[in-house]
Amino acid sequence: MKKCLSLFVVAFFVLVLSACTANKDAGQSSTEKESSKEETGTTTETLPTEKVLRLNNGNEPTSFDPSVGFDAVSWNALNNIMEGLVRLSKDHLAEPATAEKIDISDDGLTYTFTIREDAKWSNGDPVLASDFVFGWLHMLAPETASPASFLGYFIEGAEAYNNGEGDADAVGIKALEDRVFEVKLNAPTEAFLNIITNPSFFPVNEKVATGNPTWFADANTFVGNGPFKLEEWKHDTSFTFVKNENYWDASTVKLDRVEWAMINDSNTEYQMYQTGELDTSGVPSELAESLINDPELKNEDQAGLYFYRFNVSMEPFTNKKIRQAFAYAVNQQEIVDYVTKVGQKAAEGFVPYGFIGPDGKEFRESAGKLIGFDPDKAKTLLAEGMAEEGYNKLPEVTLTYSTSDSHKKIAEALQSKFKEVLGVDVSLQNVEASVFAAEQKEFKYQLSRSSFLFDYADPTNALESFITGSSMNRTTWSNAEYDKLIKDIKNETDPTKRWAMLIQADKLLLDEMPIFPLYYYNQVALEKPLVSGILRHPVGYLDLKWADIN
Repeated sequence: MKKCLSLFVVAFFVLVLSACTANKDAGQSSTEKESSKEETGTTTETLPTEKVLRLNNGNEPTSFDPSVGFDAVSWNALNNIMEGLVRLSKDHLAEPATAEKIDISDDGLTYTFTIREDAKWSNGDPVLASDFVFGWLHMLAPETASPASFLGYFIEGAEAYNNGEGDADAVGIKALEDRVFEVKLNAPTEAFLNIITNPSFFPVNEKVATGNPTWFADANTFVGNGPFKLEEWKHDTSFTFVKNENYWDASTVKLDRVEWAMINDSNTEYQMYQTGELDTSGVPSELAESLINDPELKNEDQAGLYFYRFNVSMEPFTNKKIRQAFAYAVNQQEIVDYVTKVGQKAAEGFVPYGFIGPDGKEFRESAGKLIGFDPDKAKTLLAEGMAEEGYNKLPEVTLTYSTSDSHKKIAEALQSKFKEVLGVDVSLQNVEASVFAAEQKEFKYQLSRSSFLFDYADPTNALESFITGSSMNRTTWSNAEYDKLIKDIKNETDPTKRWAMLIQADKLLLDEMPIFPLYYYNQVALEKPLVSGILRHPVGYLDLKWADIN
Protein backbone atom coordinates (compact mmCIF):
# COMPACT_ATOMS: atom_id res chain seq x y z
CA MET A 1 0.00 0.00 0.00
CA LYS A 2 1.91 2.90 -1.22
CA LYS A 3 0.97 5.66 1.15
CA CYS A 4 1.78 9.02 2.56
CA LEU A 5 0.24 8.36 5.91
CA SER A 6 -0.01 10.61 8.88
CA LEU A 7 -2.01 7.85 10.60
CA PHE A 8 0.95 5.49 10.55
CA VAL A 9 3.08 8.03 12.37
CA VAL A 10 0.42 8.32 15.06
CA ALA A 11 0.18 4.55 15.25
CA PHE A 12 3.87 4.17 15.94
CA PHE A 13 3.73 6.64 18.82
CA VAL A 14 0.87 4.63 20.30
CA LEU A 15 2.04 1.09 19.60
CA VAL A 16 5.77 1.28 19.94
CA LEU A 17 7.11 1.30 23.45
CA SER A 18 6.67 -0.54 26.69
CA ALA A 19 8.60 -2.20 29.48
CA CYS A 20 8.46 -4.12 32.72
CA THR A 21 10.06 -7.05 34.50
CA ALA A 22 9.15 -10.38 32.89
CA ASN A 23 6.48 -12.40 34.67
CA LYS A 24 7.80 -15.82 35.64
CA ASP A 25 4.71 -17.46 34.07
CA ALA A 26 5.17 -15.88 30.62
CA GLY A 27 4.56 -18.42 27.88
CA GLN A 28 2.64 -20.91 30.02
CA SER A 29 -1.02 -21.86 29.69
CA SER A 30 -3.35 -21.22 32.63
CA THR A 31 -3.37 -24.89 33.66
CA GLU A 32 0.42 -25.00 33.59
CA LYS A 33 0.58 -22.02 35.95
CA GLU A 34 -1.50 -23.98 38.49
CA SER A 35 0.72 -27.04 38.34
CA SER A 36 3.85 -27.75 36.38
CA LYS A 37 5.35 -30.35 38.72
CA GLU A 38 4.30 -33.49 40.57
CA GLU A 39 5.98 -34.59 43.78
CA THR A 40 6.66 -38.32 44.39
CA GLY A 41 8.48 -38.97 47.61
CA THR A 42 11.75 -37.08 47.48
CA THR A 43 11.86 -36.74 43.68
CA THR A 44 10.24 -34.08 41.50
CA GLU A 45 8.91 -34.98 38.06
CA THR A 46 8.63 -32.08 35.60
CA LEU A 47 5.63 -32.37 33.31
CA PRO A 48 5.88 -31.32 29.64
CA THR A 49 4.77 -27.74 29.13
CA GLU A 50 3.15 -26.23 26.09
CA LYS A 51 5.01 -23.35 24.51
CA VAL A 52 2.36 -20.65 24.26
CA LEU A 53 2.97 -17.15 22.94
CA ARG A 54 0.41 -14.44 23.78
CA LEU A 55 0.10 -11.51 21.39
CA ASN A 56 -2.30 -8.66 20.72
CA ASN A 57 -3.68 -8.06 17.22
CA GLY A 58 -5.36 -4.80 18.22
CA ASN A 59 -8.49 -5.29 16.14
CA GLU A 60 -10.50 -7.91 14.29
CA PRO A 61 -8.69 -8.95 11.08
CA THR A 62 -10.28 -7.35 8.03
CA SER A 63 -10.34 -10.74 6.34
CA PHE A 64 -8.41 -14.00 6.22
CA ASP A 65 -9.08 -14.09 2.50
CA PRO A 66 -5.50 -13.20 1.45
CA SER A 67 -6.77 -11.15 -1.49
CA VAL A 68 -8.92 -8.94 0.74
CA GLY A 69 -7.04 -8.68 4.04
CA PHE A 70 -4.60 -6.05 2.75
CA ASP A 71 -3.62 -4.45 6.07
CA ALA A 72 -1.52 -5.04 9.17
CA VAL A 73 -4.38 -6.45 11.29
CA SER A 74 -4.76 -9.22 8.71
CA TRP A 75 -1.19 -9.63 7.40
CA ASN A 76 0.52 -10.47 10.69
CA ALA A 77 -1.82 -13.39 11.23
CA LEU A 78 -2.07 -14.51 7.61
CA ASN A 79 1.71 -14.67 7.29
CA ASN A 80 1.73 -17.43 9.90
CA ILE A 81 -1.26 -19.55 8.84
CA MET A 82 -0.50 -19.37 5.11
CA GLU A 83 2.62 -19.29 2.96
CA GLY A 84 3.52 -18.32 -0.58
CA LEU A 85 6.04 -19.62 -3.07
CA VAL A 86 8.74 -17.69 -1.21
CA ARG A 87 9.13 -16.40 2.35
CA LEU A 88 11.35 -13.75 3.91
CA SER A 89 14.33 -15.31 5.68
CA LYS A 90 15.87 -14.30 9.01
CA ASP A 91 18.06 -11.98 6.91
CA HIS A 92 14.95 -10.42 5.29
CA LEU A 93 15.64 -11.97 1.90
CA ALA A 94 13.10 -13.82 -0.25
CA GLU A 95 13.92 -17.54 -0.21
CA PRO A 96 12.11 -20.68 -1.44
CA ALA A 97 9.22 -21.71 0.79
CA THR A 98 6.26 -23.66 -0.62
CA ALA A 99 8.35 -23.76 -3.78
CA GLU A 100 11.55 -25.77 -3.44
CA LYS A 101 13.03 -24.70 -6.79
CA ILE A 102 12.86 -21.50 -8.84
CA ASP A 103 14.00 -21.31 -12.47
CA ILE A 104 14.31 -17.95 -14.23
CA SER A 105 14.60 -17.59 -17.98
CA ASP A 106 17.63 -15.82 -19.44
CA ASP A 107 15.51 -12.81 -20.43
CA GLY A 108 14.09 -12.51 -16.89
CA LEU A 109 10.51 -12.76 -18.14
CA THR A 110 9.53 -16.29 -17.14
CA TYR A 111 9.65 -17.77 -13.64
CA THR A 112 9.00 -21.48 -13.15
CA PHE A 113 8.34 -22.70 -9.61
CA THR A 114 8.50 -26.33 -8.54
CA ILE A 115 6.31 -26.91 -5.49
CA ARG A 116 7.62 -29.16 -2.73
CA GLU A 117 6.42 -32.76 -2.66
CA ASP A 118 5.69 -32.41 1.06
CA ALA A 119 3.83 -29.07 0.78
CA LYS A 120 0.37 -29.74 2.21
CA TRP A 121 -2.68 -27.83 3.32
CA SER A 122 -3.71 -28.01 6.96
CA ASN A 123 -6.45 -30.50 5.98
CA GLY A 124 -3.86 -32.81 4.42
CA ASP A 125 -4.49 -31.93 0.76
CA PRO A 126 -1.37 -31.45 -1.38
CA VAL A 127 -0.59 -27.84 -2.36
CA LEU A 128 -0.89 -27.73 -6.14
CA ALA A 129 0.14 -25.28 -8.84
CA SER A 130 -3.56 -24.90 -9.63
CA ASP A 131 -4.07 -23.51 -6.11
CA PHE A 132 -1.71 -20.65 -6.96
CA VAL A 133 -3.49 -20.04 -10.26
CA PHE A 134 -6.82 -20.00 -8.44
CA GLY A 135 -5.60 -17.68 -5.66
CA TRP A 136 -3.83 -15.18 -7.92
CA LEU A 137 -6.74 -14.98 -10.37
CA HIS A 138 -9.07 -14.44 -7.42
CA MET A 139 -6.95 -11.45 -6.39
CA LEU A 140 -6.99 -10.02 -9.92
CA ALA A 141 -10.66 -10.69 -10.66
CA PRO A 142 -12.58 -7.38 -10.98
CA GLU A 143 -15.41 -8.68 -8.79
CA THR A 144 -13.01 -9.38 -5.89
CA ALA A 145 -12.07 -5.67 -5.79
CA SER A 146 -8.81 -6.58 -4.06
CA PRO A 147 -6.87 -3.55 -2.81
CA ALA A 148 -3.71 -5.54 -3.60
CA SER A 149 -4.43 -6.08 -7.29
CA PHE A 150 -2.02 -3.36 -8.45
CA LEU A 151 0.88 -5.44 -7.12
CA GLY A 152 0.14 -8.03 -9.79
CA TYR A 153 0.27 -5.64 -12.74
CA PHE A 154 3.83 -6.71 -13.61
CA ILE A 155 2.33 -10.05 -14.73
CA GLU A 156 1.45 -10.38 -18.39
CA GLY A 157 -2.24 -9.58 -18.95
CA ALA A 158 -2.97 -8.95 -15.24
CA GLU A 159 -3.82 -5.24 -15.42
CA ALA A 160 -6.17 -5.70 -18.37
CA TYR A 161 -7.99 -8.53 -16.60
CA ASN A 162 -8.28 -6.55 -13.36
CA ASN A 163 -9.66 -3.55 -15.25
CA GLY A 164 -12.27 -5.67 -17.00
CA GLU A 165 -10.57 -5.23 -20.37
CA GLY A 166 -9.06 -8.71 -20.66
CA ASP A 167 -9.75 -12.35 -19.92
CA ALA A 168 -8.44 -14.58 -17.14
CA ASP A 169 -7.01 -16.91 -19.77
CA ALA A 170 -4.72 -14.12 -21.00
CA VAL A 171 -3.08 -13.64 -17.57
CA GLY A 172 0.49 -14.99 -17.65
CA ILE A 173 0.15 -17.66 -14.97
CA LYS A 174 -0.24 -21.37 -15.64
CA ALA A 175 -0.10 -24.76 -13.93
CA LEU A 176 2.24 -26.69 -16.24
CA GLU A 177 1.98 -29.78 -14.03
CA ASP A 178 0.47 -30.53 -10.62
CA ARG A 179 3.54 -29.10 -8.91
CA VAL A 180 4.92 -26.76 -11.56
CA PHE A 181 3.69 -23.15 -11.67
CA GLU A 182 4.74 -20.72 -14.40
CA VAL A 183 4.59 -16.92 -14.35
CA LYS A 184 5.25 -14.65 -17.33
CA LEU A 185 6.09 -10.98 -16.72
CA ASN A 186 5.64 -7.90 -18.89
CA ALA A 187 9.24 -6.89 -18.28
CA PRO A 188 12.15 -8.16 -16.18
CA THR A 189 11.34 -7.39 -12.55
CA GLU A 190 14.27 -7.88 -10.22
CA ALA A 191 11.99 -7.28 -7.23
CA PHE A 192 9.53 -10.00 -8.28
CA LEU A 193 10.42 -12.50 -5.57
CA ASN A 194 10.19 -9.82 -2.89
CA ILE A 195 6.82 -8.65 -4.19
CA ILE A 196 5.28 -12.11 -4.01
CA THR A 197 6.12 -12.50 -0.33
CA ASN A 198 3.05 -10.29 0.17
CA PRO A 199 0.11 -12.37 1.52
CA SER A 200 -1.95 -11.35 -1.51
CA PHE A 201 0.10 -13.90 -3.47
CA PHE A 202 -0.64 -16.80 -1.16
CA PRO A 203 -2.36 -19.83 -2.74
CA VAL A 204 -5.99 -20.70 -2.09
CA ASN A 205 -7.11 -24.33 -1.85
CA GLU A 206 -9.22 -24.51 -4.99
CA LYS A 207 -11.22 -27.56 -3.89
CA VAL A 208 -12.12 -25.99 -0.54
CA ALA A 209 -12.90 -22.51 -1.89
CA THR A 210 -15.02 -23.87 -4.73
CA GLY A 211 -17.09 -25.87 -2.27
CA ASN A 212 -17.37 -23.02 0.25
CA PRO A 213 -16.81 -19.43 -0.98
CA THR A 214 -16.63 -18.19 2.64
CA TRP A 215 -14.03 -20.79 3.71
CA PHE A 216 -11.85 -18.02 5.21
CA ALA A 217 -14.48 -16.61 7.59
CA ASP A 218 -14.31 -19.10 10.48
CA ALA A 219 -11.80 -21.39 12.15
CA ASN A 220 -13.76 -24.57 11.45
CA THR A 221 -13.69 -23.93 7.68
CA PHE A 222 -10.32 -22.17 7.30
CA VAL A 223 -7.63 -24.13 5.45
CA GLY A 224 -4.08 -22.78 5.31
CA ASN A 225 -0.59 -24.02 4.46
CA GLY A 226 1.59 -22.08 6.91
CA PRO A 227 3.57 -22.95 10.04
CA PHE A 228 0.40 -22.69 12.15
CA LYS A 229 -3.26 -23.46 11.65
CA LEU A 230 -6.28 -21.51 12.85
CA GLU A 231 -7.81 -23.47 15.74
CA GLU A 232 -10.30 -20.95 17.14
CA TRP A 233 -11.68 -17.55 16.14
CA LYS A 234 -13.97 -15.67 18.50
CA HIS A 235 -14.81 -12.76 16.26
CA ASP A 236 -13.94 -9.32 17.68
CA THR A 237 -12.51 -11.00 20.79
CA SER A 238 -9.60 -13.38 20.08
CA PHE A 239 -8.20 -16.10 17.84
CA THR A 240 -5.81 -18.99 18.44
CA PHE A 241 -3.20 -20.75 16.32
CA VAL A 242 -1.72 -24.20 16.91
CA LYS A 243 1.31 -25.72 15.26
CA ASN A 244 0.47 -27.15 11.83
CA GLU A 245 1.69 -30.75 11.77
CA ASN A 246 1.21 -30.81 7.98
CA TYR A 247 3.57 -27.87 7.35
CA TRP A 248 6.53 -28.94 5.21
CA ASP A 249 9.02 -27.45 7.70
CA ALA A 250 7.14 -28.31 10.90
CA SER A 251 10.34 -29.43 12.64
CA THR A 252 11.52 -25.80 12.68
CA VAL A 253 8.39 -24.52 14.44
CA LYS A 254 8.94 -24.40 18.21
CA LEU A 255 5.70 -22.88 19.50
CA ASP A 256 2.72 -25.10 20.26
CA ARG A 257 0.15 -22.32 20.40
CA VAL A 258 -0.24 -18.63 19.71
CA GLU A 259 -3.09 -16.85 21.48
CA TRP A 260 -4.10 -13.49 20.03
CA ALA A 261 -6.13 -10.90 21.91
CA MET A 262 -7.93 -8.02 20.18
CA ILE A 263 -7.34 -5.04 22.46
CA ASN A 264 -7.35 -1.68 20.73
CA ASP A 265 -6.52 0.40 23.82
CA SER A 266 -2.80 0.90 24.41
CA ASN A 267 -3.20 1.39 28.17
CA THR A 268 -5.08 -1.90 28.54
CA GLU A 269 -2.54 -3.69 26.38
CA TYR A 270 0.31 -2.39 28.51
CA GLN A 271 -1.44 -3.44 31.72
CA MET A 272 -1.96 -6.95 30.31
CA TYR A 273 1.76 -7.11 29.55
CA GLN A 274 2.60 -6.09 33.10
CA THR A 275 0.35 -8.80 34.56
CA GLY A 276 1.74 -11.51 32.26
CA GLU A 277 -1.37 -11.82 30.09
CA LEU A 278 0.63 -10.75 27.02
CA ASP A 279 4.21 -11.58 26.06
CA THR A 280 4.71 -8.56 23.80
CA SER A 281 3.15 -5.12 23.90
CA GLY A 282 3.33 -1.43 23.33
CA VAL A 283 2.72 1.37 25.83
CA PRO A 284 0.92 4.68 25.67
CA SER A 285 2.93 7.27 23.80
CA GLU A 286 3.31 9.45 26.90
CA LEU A 287 5.60 6.76 28.39
CA ALA A 288 7.72 6.33 25.29
CA GLU A 289 10.51 8.74 26.21
CA SER A 290 10.95 7.29 29.70
CA LEU A 291 11.11 3.73 28.38
CA ILE A 292 13.27 4.20 25.29
CA ASN A 293 16.30 2.62 27.00
CA ASP A 294 14.42 -0.16 28.77
CA PRO A 295 16.20 -3.55 28.35
CA GLU A 296 12.95 -5.23 27.22
CA LEU A 297 12.51 -2.80 24.36
CA LYS A 298 13.16 -4.01 20.78
CA ASN A 299 13.99 -1.16 18.39
CA GLU A 300 14.24 -2.39 14.81
CA ASP A 301 14.28 -0.79 11.38
CA GLN A 302 11.16 -0.33 9.33
CA ALA A 303 11.40 0.53 5.66
CA GLY A 304 9.77 3.91 5.48
CA LEU A 305 10.58 7.55 6.05
CA TYR A 306 9.21 10.95 7.03
CA PHE A 307 10.14 13.70 4.57
CA TYR A 308 9.15 17.04 3.05
CA ARG A 309 8.31 17.87 -0.55
CA PHE A 310 9.12 21.07 -2.44
CA ASN A 311 6.80 22.22 -5.19
CA VAL A 312 9.44 23.00 -7.83
CA SER A 313 6.91 25.02 -9.85
CA MET A 314 6.42 27.55 -7.04
CA GLU A 315 8.96 30.26 -6.27
CA PRO A 316 11.42 30.27 -4.64
CA PHE A 317 11.74 26.48 -4.99
CA THR A 318 12.01 26.64 -8.75
CA ASN A 319 15.70 27.17 -7.98
CA LYS A 320 17.70 24.06 -7.16
CA LYS A 321 20.23 25.85 -4.93
CA ILE A 322 17.46 27.39 -2.83
CA ARG A 323 15.93 23.95 -2.36
CA GLN A 324 19.32 22.64 -1.32
CA ALA A 325 19.80 25.57 1.08
CA PHE A 326 16.58 24.73 2.93
CA ALA A 327 17.54 21.06 3.06
CA TYR A 328 21.01 21.68 4.51
CA ALA A 329 19.51 24.02 7.11
CA VAL A 330 17.66 21.07 8.66
CA ASN A 331 19.22 19.22 11.57
CA GLN A 332 17.82 15.70 11.25
CA GLN A 333 19.61 14.45 14.34
CA GLU A 334 18.04 17.15 16.50
CA ILE A 335 14.60 16.18 15.18
CA VAL A 336 14.93 12.54 16.32
CA ASP A 337 16.73 13.40 19.57
CA TYR A 338 14.55 16.24 20.83
CA VAL A 339 11.28 16.24 18.88
CA THR A 340 10.16 12.70 17.99
CA LYS A 341 12.23 10.98 20.72
CA VAL A 342 11.31 7.36 19.96
CA GLY A 343 14.62 6.05 18.68
CA GLN A 344 14.39 6.70 14.93
CA LYS A 345 17.48 7.12 12.76
CA ALA A 346 18.19 10.50 11.19
CA ALA A 347 17.81 10.27 7.41
CA GLU A 348 20.96 10.48 5.28
CA GLY A 349 19.33 9.77 1.91
CA PHE A 350 15.91 8.87 0.58
CA VAL A 351 16.16 5.06 0.73
CA PRO A 352 16.10 3.87 4.37
CA TYR A 353 17.83 1.01 6.13
CA GLY A 354 16.66 -2.57 5.67
CA PHE A 355 17.71 -3.25 2.06
CA ILE A 356 20.62 -5.62 1.46
CA GLY A 357 22.50 -5.55 -1.84
CA PRO A 358 24.08 -8.43 -3.77
CA ASP A 359 27.35 -7.65 -1.97
CA GLY A 360 25.69 -8.28 1.39
CA LYS A 361 25.88 -4.62 2.43
CA GLU A 362 23.08 -2.29 3.47
CA PHE A 363 21.93 0.02 0.68
CA ARG A 364 22.36 3.00 2.98
CA GLU A 365 25.90 1.96 3.85
CA SER A 366 26.84 1.70 0.16
CA ALA A 367 25.07 4.91 -0.92
CA GLY A 368 26.56 6.90 1.94
CA LYS A 369 25.44 10.11 3.60
CA LEU A 370 23.81 12.39 1.03
CA ILE A 371 22.17 14.95 3.31
CA GLY A 372 22.88 16.40 6.74
CA PHE A 373 22.99 19.60 8.75
CA ASP A 374 25.49 22.07 7.23
CA PRO A 375 24.60 25.70 8.11
CA ASP A 376 27.53 27.27 6.26
CA LYS A 377 26.72 25.39 3.06
CA ALA A 378 23.05 26.29 3.47
CA LYS A 379 23.83 30.02 3.71
CA THR A 380 26.14 29.93 0.71
CA LEU A 381 23.61 28.05 -1.43
CA LEU A 382 20.82 30.45 -0.48
CA ALA A 383 22.91 33.48 -1.46
CA GLU A 384 23.88 31.87 -4.78
CA GLY A 385 20.31 30.84 -5.54
CA MET A 386 18.93 34.27 -4.76
CA ALA A 387 21.55 35.86 -7.00
CA GLU A 388 20.65 33.50 -9.85
CA GLU A 389 16.98 34.47 -9.51
CA GLY A 390 17.67 38.18 -8.98
CA TYR A 391 15.99 38.15 -5.56
CA ASN A 392 16.76 40.98 -3.15
CA LYS A 393 14.28 39.38 -0.79
CA LEU A 394 13.15 35.79 -0.77
CA PRO A 395 9.48 35.28 -1.77
CA GLU A 396 7.24 34.31 1.12
CA VAL A 397 7.40 30.65 2.12
CA THR A 398 4.57 28.65 3.69
CA LEU A 399 5.15 25.21 5.19
CA THR A 400 2.00 23.03 5.22
CA TYR A 401 1.36 19.94 7.30
CA SER A 402 -1.65 17.74 8.04
CA THR A 403 -3.24 18.36 11.43
CA SER A 404 -1.48 16.37 14.13
CA ASP A 405 0.41 17.26 17.31
CA SER A 406 3.48 15.35 16.14
CA HIS A 407 3.46 16.98 12.68
CA LYS A 408 3.05 20.37 14.34
CA LYS A 409 6.10 19.87 16.58
CA ILE A 410 8.25 18.89 13.61
CA ALA A 411 6.98 21.83 11.55
CA GLU A 412 7.78 24.24 14.37
CA ALA A 413 11.29 22.79 14.69
CA LEU A 414 11.86 23.32 10.96
CA GLN A 415 10.46 26.84 11.13
CA SER A 416 12.87 27.67 13.94
CA LYS A 417 15.87 26.22 12.07
CA PHE A 418 15.09 28.06 8.83
CA LYS A 419 15.04 31.32 10.81
CA GLU A 420 18.20 30.50 12.76
CA VAL A 421 20.31 29.32 9.82
CA LEU A 422 18.90 31.17 6.81
CA GLY A 423 17.26 34.17 8.44
CA VAL A 424 14.03 33.23 6.63
CA ASP A 425 10.61 33.67 8.23
CA VAL A 426 8.48 30.68 7.24
CA SER A 427 4.73 30.63 7.86
CA LEU A 428 3.05 27.44 9.08
CA GLN A 429 -0.27 26.12 7.85
CA ASN A 430 -2.06 23.05 9.15
CA VAL A 431 -4.77 21.38 7.09
CA GLU A 432 -7.17 18.54 7.97
CA ALA A 433 -5.72 15.23 6.79
CA SER A 434 -8.17 14.31 4.02
CA VAL A 435 -8.08 17.82 2.54
CA PHE A 436 -4.30 17.91 2.85
CA ALA A 437 -3.87 14.69 0.85
CA ALA A 438 -6.11 15.90 -1.96
CA GLU A 439 -4.54 19.35 -2.18
CA GLN A 440 -0.99 18.04 -2.09
CA LYS A 441 -1.82 15.88 -5.10
CA GLU A 442 -3.14 19.01 -6.79
CA PHE A 443 0.22 20.78 -6.19
CA LYS A 444 -1.30 23.52 -4.00
CA TYR A 445 1.51 23.65 -1.45
CA GLN A 446 5.00 25.20 -1.63
CA LEU A 447 6.58 23.02 1.02
CA SER A 448 4.69 20.16 2.65
CA ARG A 449 5.20 17.11 4.85
CA SER A 450 4.94 13.56 3.63
CA SER A 451 5.79 9.97 4.44
CA PHE A 452 6.32 6.68 2.66
CA LEU A 453 6.02 3.05 3.73
CA PHE A 454 7.36 0.35 1.42
CA ASP A 455 5.05 -2.24 -0.15
CA TYR A 456 7.88 -4.65 -0.91
CA ALA A 457 11.56 -5.03 -0.11
CA ASP A 458 13.21 -3.21 -2.97
CA PRO A 459 14.37 0.45 -3.23
CA THR A 460 12.59 0.79 -6.59
CA ASN A 461 9.27 0.85 -4.75
CA ALA A 462 10.06 4.33 -3.38
CA LEU A 463 12.42 5.71 -6.01
CA GLU A 464 9.96 5.19 -8.87
CA SER A 465 7.56 7.56 -7.09
CA PHE A 466 9.46 10.52 -8.55
CA ILE A 467 9.35 9.70 -12.23
CA THR A 468 7.59 12.24 -14.41
CA GLY A 469 3.82 12.04 -14.09
CA SER A 470 3.72 9.60 -11.17
CA SER A 471 0.73 10.15 -8.89
CA MET A 472 3.16 9.73 -6.00
CA ASN A 473 5.49 12.52 -7.21
CA ARG A 474 3.52 15.53 -5.90
CA THR A 475 6.42 17.92 -6.48
CA THR A 476 5.98 18.70 -10.23
CA TRP A 477 9.66 17.75 -10.54
CA SER A 478 10.59 16.13 -13.85
CA ASN A 479 14.02 14.90 -14.83
CA ALA A 480 14.66 12.96 -18.04
CA GLU A 481 17.89 11.43 -16.69
CA TYR A 482 16.08 10.16 -13.60
CA ASP A 483 13.17 8.78 -15.64
CA LYS A 484 15.57 6.84 -17.88
CA LEU A 485 17.52 5.56 -14.90
CA ILE A 486 14.38 4.14 -13.25
CA LYS A 487 13.32 2.54 -16.53
CA ASP A 488 16.76 0.99 -16.97
CA ILE A 489 16.70 -0.29 -13.39
CA LYS A 490 13.43 -2.11 -14.08
CA ASN A 491 14.93 -3.81 -17.13
CA GLU A 492 18.35 -4.64 -15.68
CA THR A 493 18.78 -8.32 -14.83
CA ASP A 494 22.36 -8.18 -13.51
CA PRO A 495 21.92 -7.70 -9.72
CA THR A 496 25.24 -5.90 -9.20
CA LYS A 497 24.66 -3.44 -12.04
CA ARG A 498 21.10 -2.88 -10.94
CA TRP A 499 22.14 -2.13 -7.35
CA ALA A 500 24.69 0.42 -8.55
CA MET A 501 21.96 2.10 -10.62
CA LEU A 502 19.64 2.24 -7.60
CA ILE A 503 22.39 3.97 -5.62
CA GLN A 504 22.84 6.39 -8.51
CA ALA A 505 19.11 7.17 -8.49
CA ASP A 506 19.15 7.89 -4.75
CA LYS A 507 22.05 10.30 -5.25
CA LEU A 508 20.44 12.04 -8.21
CA LEU A 509 17.21 12.56 -6.27
CA LEU A 510 19.09 14.07 -3.32
CA ASP A 511 21.18 16.27 -5.61
CA GLU A 512 18.14 17.69 -7.39
CA MET A 513 16.37 17.95 -4.02
CA PRO A 514 12.66 17.97 -4.91
CA ILE A 515 12.36 16.48 -1.41
CA PHE A 516 14.41 16.39 1.78
CA PRO A 517 14.22 13.49 4.26
CA LEU A 518 14.01 13.86 8.04
CA TYR A 519 14.09 10.39 9.60
CA TYR A 520 13.54 6.70 8.94
CA TYR A 521 10.70 4.85 10.61
CA ASN A 522 11.34 2.16 13.17
CA GLN A 523 9.46 -0.66 14.85
CA VAL A 524 9.63 -0.48 18.61
CA ALA A 525 8.09 -3.26 20.66
CA LEU A 526 8.25 -4.62 24.18
CA GLU A 527 9.07 -8.30 24.60
CA LYS A 528 9.36 -10.59 27.63
CA PRO A 529 12.91 -11.90 28.21
CA LEU A 530 11.71 -15.50 27.78
CA VAL A 531 10.56 -14.77 24.22
CA SER A 532 12.95 -15.14 21.29
CA GLY A 533 12.94 -15.50 17.53
CA ILE A 534 10.04 -13.22 16.59
CA LEU A 535 10.91 -11.66 13.24
CA ARG A 536 9.80 -8.12 12.44
CA HIS A 537 10.99 -7.52 8.90
CA PRO A 538 11.85 -3.97 7.77
CA VAL A 539 9.40 -4.63 4.95
CA GLY A 540 7.03 -7.46 5.60
CA TYR A 541 4.99 -9.03 8.30
CA LEU A 542 5.36 -10.52 11.75
CA ASP A 543 6.88 -13.98 11.41
CA LEU A 544 6.54 -16.55 14.17
CA LYS A 545 8.03 -19.53 12.33
CA TRP A 546 11.25 -19.27 14.36
CA ALA A 547 9.73 -17.87 17.58
CA ASP A 548 10.30 -19.64 20.88
CA ILE A 549 9.56 -19.47 24.61
CA ASN A 550 12.68 -20.39 26.57
